[in-house]
Amino acid sequence: MMLASGNSSLHPVSFILLGIPGLENYQFWIAFPLCAMYLVAVVGNIIVLHIVQTDHTLHEPMYLFLAMLAVTDLALSSSTQPKMLAILWFHAHEIEYHACLIQVFFIHAFSSVESGLLMAMALDRYVAICFPLHHSTVLTPAVVGKLEAAVMMRGLLWVSPFCFMVSRMPFCTNHVIPQSYCEHMAVLKLVCADTRVNRAYGLFVAFSVICFDIIVISISYVMILRTILKLPSDEARLKAFGTCASHICVILALYIPALFTFLTHCFGHHVPRVVHVMFANLYLLVPPMLNPIIYWVRTKQIRNRVIQGCCGKDP
Repeated sequence: MMLASGNSSLHPVSFILLGIPGLENYQFWIAFPLCAMYLVAVVGNIIVLHIVQTDHTLHEPMYLFLAMLAVTDLALSSSTQPKMLAILWFHAHEIEYHACLIQVFFIHAFSSVESGLLMAMALDRYVAICFPLHHSTVLTPAVVGKLEAAVMMRGLLWVSPFCFMVSRMPFCTNHVIPQSYCEHMAVLKLVCADTRVNRAYGLFVAFSVICFDIIVISISYVMILRTILKLPSDEARLKAFGTCASHICVILALYIPALFTFLTHCFGHHVPRVVHVMFANLYLLVPPMLNPIIYWVRTKQIRNRVIQGCCGKDP
C-alpha cells in the first residue's frame, strides 16, 4: 500500500475494510436485510421530514426536534450503509484515506447530535407537562432553533479534533480495518505513534456527551413523573404518560444498543469479533430505522398524515 506525504506525517492512500470477518461466506446474504433496514430508515425519515415541513400545525417544539432527528438519522445511516453494502455485495473493500476520516467525523458528530436532540426533546416534554401554560412562551421557535444549533455545534466542535489529530500522525504498514466502516478507535489502532492523548480525548468526549445527556434526560423524567403522579385522575395520568411514550421508546432504541456495544468493546474480550462487528453495524442502523416507525405508531398527528397520504383521504 503506497503512502502519501502529509504536512508532518505519512498516511496511507487508502484503507481496507474487511466487512464482517468470520462471515465472509454469508456476507452477500446478510446485506439484504441490512439493505431493507436502510431503505426503511431513509424512506421513513424522509416521510417524517416531509410531513413536519408541509403541515404548519406541526410546527411545534416536539415536531421541530423530530424533524431535526430525522435529518440526523438520514446523515448517520447514509454515512455508513452505502459503503457497507458495496463491501458485502461487490467486495469494494478499499476506502480512500480522506473518505475514511470523513466517515469518522460523520459517525461521531451525528451520534453526538442524536443524543443531544433526545436531551432537548426531554426538556421539551418536561416544560410541556410540568409547566403547560408556559410551554409556548418558553420554547418558542427561536429557542428551539438555538437549542438545535447548540446541539449541532457541540457535535461538530467536539468531534473535529478527532480527525485533525489523526491526520497529523504516521501510520503503520497494516492498513486493514476489521469491520465495515471507519471509526475513531479502529483507525487509531493503525497509527504507529503514541495515541494515549487521542484515546483519552475520545473517551472524554464520549463520556462527557453521553453522561451529560443522560443526566439531563433522567432529571427531566424524574420531574415529569412527580408531576404526573400528582394528577387527579387515572385518565389524566395515562394521557400525560402517552405524550412521553414515543420519546422514551426512541431513547431506549438509541442507548440500549450503544450501551451493549460499549460494554462488549471494553469488557467483552471473550466475545467473538463477529458479534462486536454485527452490533457495531446495527447500532448505527437500528435507531434511524426505528425512530420514524415509533413516531408513526405512537403519534396520532403523524399517523393520520401517513394514512391520509397512503389512502388519499382523511383518516
